Amino acid sequence: MEIIYSFEPVINQESRVLILGSMPGVQSLREQKYYAHPYNHFWRIMYALFDDARGWSNAADAMDDYDSRKQFLLDRKIALWDVIRNCSREGSLDSNIVNEQVNDFQNLFIQHPNLELLAFNGAKGFNIYKRKIRLESASIAYLLLPSTSPANTMKFEEKLTHWKAILKYL
Repeated sequence: MEIIYSFEPVINQESRVLILGSMPGVQSLREQKYYAHPYNHFWRIMYALFDDARGWSNAADAMDDYDSRKQFLLDRKIALWDVIRNCSREGSLDSNIVNEQVNDFQNLFIQHPNLELLAFNGAKGFNIYKRKIRLESASIAYLLLPSTSPANTMKFEEKLTHWKAILKYL
């Protein structure tokens, strides 16, 4: 199995919430875009959290270009990254991840002291973070949220209800 690599963080100095995935899926890696799979609920949820009409449309026909999506998040003090820097994995399922190496959170926290919440998009990233990083901070809260992946069959509306918890940090 080849080694795959995650992306650089989407973050700026105003970011207060850092949403963490585990490792981008096959389609995201191919397109070099976070949450590129059209059936992943991530972007729909982000727009819906801010009552943007794009959040309530079908994912395939509702999305802006990628730079606009990233700017949408940054304008709302939301950052994106992954827990895993690199790993081996067949396909896109988190359960297939092996030999993972984690990103450098210590330096990220030094460079971005305004972060108040780490919101984990699914359990895999959360569990790896707890096991391999274990950086505890009194100033940063941790929140495990349901995965936005199409592999998680929870209904969109139910996922959205859980994800609304990040709003109190913005």
